[in-house]
Amino acid sequence: MITPVLINGAASDGRLPVTDSSVLRGDGCFEVLMSYGGKPFALDAHLDRLERSAAALQIVLPARAELATWIEKISADLGDGAVRVVVTRGASVPGLDGPSNVVVFGHTWERSGQPSTLLPVEAPWHAAGVDWELAGAKVTSYAPNMAATRRAVAEGFEDALLVTTEGVILEGPTFSLGWVIEEALETPGLQLGILDSITRRIVLDATGEMGIEVSEGEWNLDRLEAATEVMAWSTVREVQPVVAVGKRAWRPGPLTQRLGEMYRRLTG
Repeated sequence: MITPVLINGAASDGRLPVTDSSVLRGDGCFEVLMSYGGKPFALDAHLDRLERSAAALQIVLPARAELATWIEKISADLGDGAVRVVVTRGASVPGLDGPSNVVVFGHTWERSGQPSTLLPVEAPWHAAGVDWELAGAKVTSYAPNMAATRRAVAEGFEDALLVTTEGVILEGPTFSLGWVIEEALETPGLQLGILDSITRRIVLDATGEMGIEVSEGEWNLDRLEAATEVMAWSTVREVQPVVAVGKRAWRPGPLTQRLGEMYRRLTG
């Protein structure tokens, strides 16, 4: 199921002109929220990040209250599923002017219920800690990430795990990663230029409240040799066990289960 599409708050057939920046340049930003029972989860946090991304791109957004209203309307229409918000710069052809476009729509999304398997893929396009204008922005230019996913699937894995050319663990193409070593939770730090995932933030806060040590830092792939469980975090994955990274293998662990149950309680 796909909901009606709103463009700048008005019902639309979902089509943007070929002159739009998202078509010609991949120049825009986006958010994905989950709707549970017709209500968007963590709406304020997602709007905060959308505003940061748009500011980094120097795109002017509509008023926050308008954005929230559009998202809430689509969530109510959808019930349970994913709500997507895409912001474009507008016309991207010399001589044409046009305001930015905000596209909001929703679609059903079923939890896979299955653990993930990941193929490490080098990501030379990733900033990996180098500061630049779009550091931390959730921009629409995801082609390299999607290529990494396709490569992983072609080799029999569910998705990719992005690493630097030196083997430093970064993130998945659309998710964050964490693992357990000696009853402590470790995850790559934001200083590596990974996305400030809202699900990651919720999980780390909950882990700390459980009295479990949390470490954010920089580790090479061989750090996973000592891990007893590994997990992926994202809006649509929620808290998902990872049972293989390349040739390394694990079983779903108890902390992953506890965090998954916690997340489901939060989302109702």
